[in-house]
Amino acid sequence: MNRLAQESSPYLLQHKDNPVDWYPWCAEALLRARAEDKPIFLSVGYSACHWCHVMEHESFENPQIADYLNRHFISIKVDREERPDLDQIYMQAVMAMNGHGGWPLSAFLTPDQDFFFGGTYWPPTANHQMPGFDQVLASVLDAWHQKREQVVEQSKQITTMIAATTDRQSLDDFDRGVFQAAVQVLHNQFDSTFGGFGTAPKFPHPMDLLLLLRMYERQTQDTKHVWDAPQTAEVLQMVEVTLKRMAYGGIFDHLAGGFSRYSVDARWLVPHFEKMLYDNAQLARAFVHTWRLTNNAFYSRMCEKTLDYLLAYLRDSGGGFHSTEDADSEGEEGKFYVWTPEEVRDVLGEDAGTRFCQLYDVTPAGNFEGRNIINLPLSFADFAERHQLDKTALMAEMRDSRKKLLEVRDRRIRPGLDDKVLASWNGLAIEAFADAAVLLERADYAEAAQQAGDFIWHNMRQEDGRLLHSSRHGQASLTAYLDDYACLINAFVSLYRVAFDGKWINRAVALSELMKRHFYNAENNAFYFTADDHEKLVARTQDFQDSAVPSGNAMAATALIRLGQMTGDAEMVEVGMGAALGAVPLLNRAANAASQSLLAIDTGLHTVQTYVLVQGADDIANQRVLDRLKKQAPWEAAWVVVSGTFEAANTPFAVILEGKVSLDEQPTLYVCRDFHCELPVSGEASIASALASLE
Repeated sequence: MNRLAQESSPYLLQHKDNPVDWYPWCAEALLRARAEDKPIFLSVGYSACHWCHVMEHESFENPQIADYLNRHFISIKVDREERPDLDQIYMQAVMAMNGHGGWPLSAFLTPDQDFFFGGTYWPPTANHQMPGFDQVLASVLDAWHQKREQVVEQSKQITTMIAATTDRQSLDDFDRGVFQAAVQVLHNQFDSTFGGFGTAPKFPHPMDLLLLLRMYERQTQDTKHVWDAPQTAEVLQMVEVTLKRMAYGGIFDHLAGGFSRYSVDARWLVPHFEKMLYDNAQLARAFVHTWRLTNNAFYSRMCEKTLDYLLAYLRDSGGGFHSTEDADSEGEEGKFYVWTPEEVRDVLGEDAGTRFCQLYDVTPAGNFEGRNIINLPLSFADFAERHQLDKTALMAEMRDSRKKLLEVRDRRIRPGLDDKVLASWNGLAIEAFADAAVLLERADYAEAAQQAGDFIWHNMRQEDGRLLHSSRHGQASLTAYLDDYACLINAFVSLYRVAFDGKWINRAVALSELMKRHFYNAENNAFYFTADDHEKLVARTQDFQDSAVPSGNAMAATALIRLGQMTGDAEMVEVGMGAALGAVPLLNRAANAASQSLLAIDTGLHTVQTYVLVQGADDIANQRVLDRLKKQAPWEAAWVVVSGTFEAANTPFAVILEGKVSLDEQPTLYVCRDFHCELPVSGEASIASALASLE
């Protein structure tokens, strides 16, 4: 075993038996690199990464390559999910050098941690016009010894580029035409046949889908606003076609629910089988908000299937959610998920098995390496019509068949589980469960969201209240990053709407104060990814570009704008807008590179509506009014609910609650816009009439 045997990360532990003399990222490794004047080989990946497994097997388990690394390099292995700060720095460097990136991330650094060469996966020896890892190592070592001055000069230039920050931006710098430009870019990239954007490989793009939904809402609300192109119906169509095609495809797990990370083809048929918490959380929100706007039950069912997968397979015993299920099992990618017709009929019997195979594209030839990924080439309705079957009976039979197949599949050797609980990804999951709990009236989702929030609050904070990034087996570690704070603040704002428990807003306010104290840069009104007392790295970066998850600044902006609007804190809204506007230079270059920032800017630009309900003496009447408010008040409005005996000074809503009381001990509703309120409406009937006028 090497030093990684002492680590807690499942990814690092996967490499503990390699003959490579791995270090985790630590002072000892950096000091040794300086003392021995050796370059650092930094390998960054994550536990569910298929090509990380391939490179480990081919190169890091290879005695000759391991010996070469051990003699000439200091080798450091990093879990990108534990150390997104390092991943962010060196991924930027690799992308700047090569124009693309990915995992495994393979970077060569000077002993001072400056990047000078890198790439992603290399085979052990040259093939398919790719250089071999053995050749790369020899070339890097030669450059280190023969061209040291040039290497060091280049590395310093790259570090300077990575560390650069944007200038302070204001609304005067923001062209509101960027919203339409972003929609137009997505429209140009849209695959009208199979959905999604661009060609293979295809990623879900949940932030882009949520932006399109927001723009669709704006178009339908603002009849005076005329878009040149695309028109309103096309905007919604891009979302619906994409979600439906993904739901029919092999990227969706038709037995257990949940989505894989991406599809290797344009049809969404063959997934890269790993399942990530963040993808499923964001897609669940896309489905439930598409249901909210269309009232098509297909989307609410897909939201539930996605969240039910998280509850069944990724939920930690403490209430948080694990990070990932692997792509591989028994050393093969996708083996856990695929079927032959014989296997299906053995479980379901001849008749039901044959119908299942016909519907779900399970054939003797197979659609994936001789076996079959379950998918739906036809909808249930189309299949029933083609085969002259009753649709309702067919759907009932298939529910039973899927259940039986899942029971058998769950007895197979499962893919590996990365059981880390990450604060940021859990924030995304909490928001999804909270939204679905309110919109779909699911008490179990409300409970799951609240338990996850409580788990992080009670188990992933230091004594001074500051967050920790990761928890595994009850042990929390690693100081939190910007997106941990931002995603949790935003999640807690969403959690407040579930049961109107003020503790969530109190917690959100406390975290926002810590986030501003330790991450905020007043000079350009944006946030650093790492705290002011974080380990000193070669660069302290500010991220604005979305990746598979929203950028840290975009989520900080979203959280602060929503929280400030709800609590009446105009300064908080202003700080949030500053963080969102930091993406302006990026948006001017690539309008769809920061969809979450555009969502935040849109929220900040529009008139704030706040619904303040001061409850009366009758609990039953209070509940009826509250139920009506949930159903009829605009979704994006800020909602505040307090008892009739509240003391404003003891709540986080002191500004917004000033002067508000329950009239005649009846539930009383105040509708406020931009912190100015209309005359109150009291009593069930009057409130019902006022809310009806909003429709």
